[in-house]
Amino acid sequence: MSVVSLMSTYNRLSVCFEKGEGALIWDSDGNQYLDALSGIAVCNLGHAHPAVADALCVQSRKLIHTSNLYGIPLQERLAQVLSSKAGMDKVFFSNSGAEANEAAIKIARLYGHEAKGVANPAIVVMEGSFHGRTMATLSATGNRKVQAGFEPLVQGFVRAPYNDIDALKTIAANNRNIVAVLVEPVQGEGGVHIPAADYLEQLRALCDEYGWLLMLDEIQTGMGRTGRWFSYQHSQIKPDVMTVAKALGNGVPIGACLARGVAAEVLQPGSHGSTFGGNPLACAAGLAVMKVMEEEDLVSVAAAKGRYLSERLNEALKGCANVVDIRTQGLMIGIELDKSCGELVQMALKQGLLINVTAGNVIRLLPPLVITTEQIDSVIDTLRRLIRQL
Repeated sequence: MSVVSLMSTYNRLSVCFEKGEGALIWDSDGNQYLDALSGIAVCNLGHAHPAVADALCVQSRKLIHTSNLYGIPLQERLAQVLSSKAGMDKVFFSNSGAEANEAAIKIARLYGHEAKGVANPAIVVMEGSFHGRTMATLSATGNRKVQAGFEPLVQGFVRAPYNDIDALKTIAANNRNIVAVLVEPVQGEGGVHIPAADYLEQLRALCDEYGWLLMLDEIQTGMGRTGRWFSYQHSQIKPDVMTVAKALGNGVPIGACLARGVAAEVLQPGSHGSTFGGNPLACAAGLAVMKVMEEEDLVSVAAAKGRYLSERLNEALKGCANVVDIRTQGLMIGIELDKSCGELVQMALKQGLLINVTAGNVIRLLPPLVITTEQIDSVIDTLRRLIRQL
């Protein structure tokens, strides 16, 4: 695999994939692998889903791009479907999750200036978070490794410990510049950390008390991943702003920033935009994804398979001395070990299994929602052997 013409931004594994079907994927030598990562929570419908492929083929022969200088009916339809599922009012389409979070940050700042009269609006963000790699989103991210070398960072972010309401109350009492909170319902890159059951309700109450916007980053947790359309729907609250991407296009780049109430009216003509965002091709993919998820009830399927996987995983790893914790919500799984375990990625690859290690010592599983119970059993059996080898 020659990479001489590529910038050295990735430590790629020595494998190239050529085709896939469902949860299975094949490399250029014809070797088969079981994908328990889904392109980092992207291919929720599995690889090469025929409905998405057909939608792309049909649309590509009609119209791929016009820009947002003109009406895009497919964009309007996808916005309606997304808003309905999320209980939101309006949508701005982008090309990625980072861009969707950029839109959310800009909404918060405009809201702070125009609605609250704050000269230097600030957003509370969480330690251990990940929101993207643009300058604003990496500044919001709570990971120094991502930020190192890119200083000066964008100002206007105040850090708080994740899942700590008391810390937020202290910030609220001492900082009058706060206008919003940006938080992941489950921290993915940070190690699959799931907050207390009432965390979002307490955040919502605090935001209501101080007139802050509650902004949820559902880039990784959204689109059925946790057993609900969106992870916040495990609670009884609604955010003011929510971002989605990853699985929305099942591999086709598309992101969306959704808002309701006053937050939905902040962006006006000229205040934000995107050349490619919400183009007909990407929206055709998004609509196909939404239709398949609805027709096959994949949200309920993900919840049921998540319960099965959690039960089997806990049973299989019971008594494993180096397993510190197993955290699951739907088909979002983190297995924390007592030491760094990055070598497991290569070990699993040799066994025909694609996994990920994040935060240094957390095995992260993000299998397609269409994974079968037999394939789940295979994932667990392989992981059990590998973890015991450590």
